[in-house]
Amino acid sequence: MVHLSRIYTKSGDTGTTQLGDGSTLPKHHLRVAAYGNIDELNSVIGLMLVHGVEESTAERLRQIQNDLFDVGSDLCVPGEAGEKLRITAAYAERLEGWIDEVNKSLEPINSFVLPGGSPAAAWLHLARTVCRRTERSIVELFAREEGGRVNGEVLKYVNRLSDLFFVLAREANEHGRGDVLWVPGQNG
Repeated sequence: MVHLSRIYTKSGDTGTTQLGDGSTLPKHHLRVAAYGNIDELNSVIGLMLVHGVEESTAERLRQIQNDLFDVGSDLCVPGEAGEKLRITAAYAERLEGWIDEVNKSLEPINSFVLPGGSPAAAWLHLARTVCRRTERSIVELFAREEGGRVNGEVLKYVNRLSDLFFVLAREANEHGRGDVLWVPGQNG
């Protein structure tokens, strides 16, 4: 269990931060940006929860918030192949099951969906876009560190998570009946 006796350490006053393995990086490093994006995504989910979503969605979101701490932990501790990591294939598989379950109840779509509709859907679309940015930062970190020091399951999980936010947003829009659809050239 984590025990914090002090909130500030002053160790970051020089623009560096300490990783979970004790190494130090500048705060602008891709690894720090990646787990910072995870933290931001978790905060968006927190806002979503206080602004109201259906209880079944809220339960999933609370599970995801805990998952995101595992994701952040994996990113905060550079791992070599074979080391024990928190995120496993089971995390993405669980999300795939949820995506398939929700998607079965949705109206078919024949156009891109614009962010919006209900307030809950708008928050879920915001979470989706923050998740996609987070994914891009992890992909860049993965490429620069040649994958060996980044858990590949983290990337799969975050990719599936953005897909889950998309179907949950459609579900929040009356199972897709309330989606706001893109009309190409509408204002041209």
